[in-house]
Amino acid sequence: MEFQKRVVLIEDDRELRDCYKLMIKSVDKYLFINAYDSCEEAFANISKDRPEIILMDIQLSGKISGIEGTKYIKLKHPHIEVVIITVYDDSELVFEALRAGASGYLTKSYNYLELVNSLDELTKGGAPMSAKIARMVINNFHSNPNSPLSEREKDVLKLIAEGKSYSQIADLLFISKETSKTHIKNIYSKLQVNSKSEAIELAKSKRYI
Repeated sequence: MEFQKRVVLIEDDRELRDCYKLMIKSVDKYLFINAYDSCEEAFANISKDRPEIILMDIQLSGKISGIEGTKYIKLKHPHIEVVIITVYDDSELVFEALRAGASGYLTKSYNYLELVNSLDELTKGGAPMSAKIARMVINNFHSNPNSPLSEREKDVLKLIAEGKSYSQIADLLFISKETSKTHIKNIYSKLQVNSKSEAIELAKSKRYI
C-alpha cells in the first residue's frame, strides 16, 4: 500500500473536529493520528504523533493562536506542513498566516471533496487555498507596494467602496463599530482626504486597493 501521510488536527470545535476526522479517515492515503483543541496539547504530543501535516484553526481554546502555533511548528519542525482551516478570510489574517509559514489557507465552507483535493495538492508540492483567498493573494501582488495603508485599512476601504456601513464593516471584519470608525479616520489622515468618495477615488487611482 502507498505510504500514508500522518495528519494531526488542531480544532476546538468538537463537531468540526469529528467531521474532519471522519473525512480524513475515509481516505486511504492519509493516516489520521490525533485531534486536539489547543496548540499546547498538540505540542506536548508532537514527538509521539510525528505528524507530516497539521490542519490548524486560528482561534483556539488555549493561549496560543493558530498563527503563533504555525510559527512555532515551522521553527521547531520545519518539515511539517501546516494548513490553516478557519472561518476568517480577511487579508490581514491570511498574510499573517502565510508569513508564519502556513502552506495553505482554507475556509471552513470547504466540503469533503475539496478538503481531500487540497490535501492531495499539498502532498504534490502545491499550496492549497480557497478560491477567495487565492484571489486575495493575487490582488495583493497587483496593488501598489508603496501604499501607506495597512492590510486591515485596505480591507476597510474596499468595503466602503462596496457601500458597506460602519456596522456591516465591523461584522464582516470581526471588529467593533468604533474600531471600524478609527480605521476610517486613519485612512483619511494617511491619504489626506476629507470624505469617503475622495478616499476611494485616490486609493483606486494609485492602486492602493
